[in-house]
Amino acid sequence: MDGGNQSVVSEFVLLGLDNSQDTQVLLFVVFLMLYLIIGSGNAVIVILIITDPHLHSPMYFLLANLSFVDMWLSSVTTPKMIADFLRENKTISFGGCVSQIFFAHFIAASEMVLLVVMAYDRYVAICRPLRYASIMSLQTCTELVMTAWAIGFLHAMSHLVVVVQLPFCGPREIDSFFCDLPLVIKLACLDSHRLDLLTNADCGVVGVTCFVLLLVSYTCILLTVRQSSSRGAWKALSTCSAHVSVVVLFFGPCIFIYVWPLCITWLDKFLAVFYSVFTPLLNPAIYTLRNKEIKRAVKRLGRYSVGSKV
Repeated sequence: MDGGNQSVVSEFVLLGLDNSQDTQVLLFVVFLMLYLIIGSGNAVIVILIITDPHLHSPMYFLLANLSFVDMWLSSVTTPKMIADFLRENKTISFGGCVSQIFFAHFIAASEMVLLVVMAYDRYVAICRPLRYASIMSLQTCTELVMTAWAIGFLHAMSHLVVVVQLPFCGPREIDSFFCDLPLVIKLACLDSHRLDLLTNADCGVVGVTCFVLLLVSYTCILLTVRQSSSRGAWKALSTCSAHVSVVVLFFGPCIFIYVWPLCITWLDKFLAVFYSVFTPLLNPAIYTLRNKEIKRAVKRLGRYSVGSKV
């Protein structure tokens, strides 16, 4: 691929979600509120887990990392989308476009692997309860989280190497609110069919592998609980229901965008908004509403805040 023509296109035009001015003002208000809720909700979970000694366990350590990743996931594309609602010319530089692609895949792949790690944590807690403390030590959890970040980085780098070498000579309009990899590839001055297959396969290796590992983990958990009358096992299973909800919400859109694309513009936009905005929004709500320890920690924090003011 000849990278010499890259300079012909120094920026791209994002067509956004809607062209109506009135609708864009409404969307600006809605998504700004959602973004603030995402940031504050996930930040509260991270702060609670760090400061509350009752939450100093492997499961909550991983949950804090998930909330941290969700804050980054929503911050890759959402701020730009919100700002563009009030702009007539929705442009993004070539460097900005490449950065969005890199960080979107970096964070998304890291979250996929992290969800697998969280499923493994629940597997050990339910299927190997006597060895849980020795297997899921702080050092092991830290290494697993670092592995998730490393896999995400390598996955994103594989896309970055391809994108920076693409020859762009026009057109430069992207029918989305951010630089989505398949849409950027279509703008390149070459036959993009094979490249589409290659990037879909790359995404599929990460996405499908993680999804299969998740299915195996939760299947083992269900079989173990079914054979057990232990109250602790059933209690641990209740935490898995929140994990499964998050997995479905996150993997569903990603699979239909990158692994098995439907090529329906309005649906692709909806799925992209869902996994970049609504999934990070729903994660703290799911874990807060379904987890008694988090609820107790919130109450303790509330009592501490009231007491300190008095």
